[in-house]
Amino acid sequence: QVHLVESGGGLVQPGGSLRLSCAASGTIFSINVMGWYRQAPGKERELVAGITSGGTISHGESVKGRFSISRDNAKNTVYLQMNSLKPEDTAVYYCKLDQWINGGSYAYWGQGTQVTVSS
Repeated sequence: QVHLVESGGGLVQPGGSLRLSCAASGTIFSINVMGWYRQAPGKERELVAGITSGGTISHGESVKGRFSISRDNAKNTVYLQMNSLKPEDTAVYYCKLDQWINGGSYAYWGQGTQVTVSS
């Protein structure tokens, strides 16, 4: 079993920055993908950014150039640096870990952290 704990959300003014962290614990295999998703009220959950254990990164189109994802494999922790925040970035942000074991795939989600961008 894997447990994910997010931190770093909060209220920030437009143009401001926040840094989210997600620490994973439990049975974590060396090859995995960690990522951030978000869900705003009335909208579907969408990918914000993902990073493989080898360091390959992908970003959602709406955050390219403003958000950056990184990870510390030794700590099983993924970070999301969010700059130039906009009101439309307001959402609950979820951490996700995907890993593959013996031909099966497993996905784990954190409980979510609220990010509110407002003046």
